[in-house]
Amino acid sequence: MGTKIRQENPDACISCNICLTACPVAKASRLYRGPKLNGPALTRMRKLVDDDDAVVKYCSNCKNCDRVCPSGTSISAFNMKARYEYFKHHEHDPADLILSNNENMGKLMTSIPFVSATCANLGMKVAGKIGVLGKMGLGNEAPLPSYATMNFATRFKLYKQPSCTTKVLFFPGCYVNYNAPDVGMALVEILNRNNIEVIVDKRLSCCGSPILSTGYLDKVEKHAVSNVKVLAEYAKQGIDIVTTCTTCSLFLKQEYEELFNIKEVEDYKDHVWDTSEYLMMRNAKGMLVKSFGTIKKNVAYHTACHLKVQGFGRPSLDLLKFVPGVEVEDLQAGCCGLSGVYGYKKETAPIGRVIGTTLREKLTASEADVGLSECNICRLQMENGTGKKAVHPLMLLRDSYRKRANG
Repeated sequence: MGTKIRQENPDACISCNICLTACPVAKASRLYRGPKLNGPALTRMRKLVDDDDAVVKYCSNCKNCDRVCPSGTSISAFNMKARYEYFKHHEHDPADLILSNNENMGKLMTSIPFVSATCANLGMKVAGKIGVLGKMGLGNEAPLPSYATMNFATRFKLYKQPSCTTKVLFFPGCYVNYNAPDVGMALVEILNRNNIEVIVDKRLSCCGSPILSTGYLDKVEKHAVSNVKVLAEYAKQGIDIVTTCTTCSLFLKQEYEELFNIKEVEDYKDHVWDTSEYLMMRNAKGMLVKSFGTIKKNVAYHTACHLKVQGFGRPSLDLLKFVPGVEVEDLQAGCCGLSGVYGYKKETAPIGRVIGTTLREKLTASEADVGLSECNICRLQMENGTGKKAVHPLMLLRDSYRKRANG
């Protein structure tokens, strides 16, 4: 739960430049001047972005600058606001429109189970090969995520849960809903085995991360206001909120407050948990069901940037210690480079690929059977050219529960 309180005042920046040493983009490319100059310094001088200052587009919003800042300055928030100001005077390219509308695209591409997604996935492959995606401003450094043949919302409706006294609200986010519903269903199954019933509220929408990264700050605020209202309703009833995506949990707990000063975030913030963090909290209270079967598998774990900045450790690794047979290698590979939509824009994709080199090389050299990360986008980078599959830690936990249940 330990998100650090951050400073909204640019004068809190002491110009120590430690953020520059932690910035993966500044290390990979000389096109980016660095977090401090792009964010607090620009704001402090009350200098709006001028017509030639396209450098604001190179921040990936990985938030490593925020994590290391000794004065707690909201550097990334200043950078995102600068990007918004830039696009007030410049046109977005088609890629921004496509990548920021991931939720609407997901709804469309999974609207007819099996049919819509199959056609969409084939269409993306063909469009990539003939150069259509490139003309729209999309890069080819990493394959675009494919859509699920049946989205999470549909699968959840068909799933029969046991009635339990303890209930939690699940914030699935766009990726789990439309691209990786197996992760969402694994969460439901795991929590059910722990005598917890899962609620999904259809009023919840995209956390806003891809919309923010593409410069539509005003649209993010609409999502934030709507989501905050729903989350606060559940928190007031004493119902905890769980996520499987590190970026979603970061937005719900921190970004909304930093970017828009929405004080109602305080009404629910302490009720928001990463799922592994939530399970470890229950373990501390002696409430975790530990009916785990043996899973003989070597896994290579990658820590997502948006997990590090939240400051509550790596609970998935603690949780996997309960699973017999699992051997974990800690890759310690830094930022994955894809950073949400960053690695998919033609303009920034080459930088993202350079940043992700260490992760891909370490995973390729590893003796692990599979890669492991809570971040949806990190897993895509882990699979990008390594020849290895990457999964969410909850998938291993689910398999372990099943193994024990089936004898």
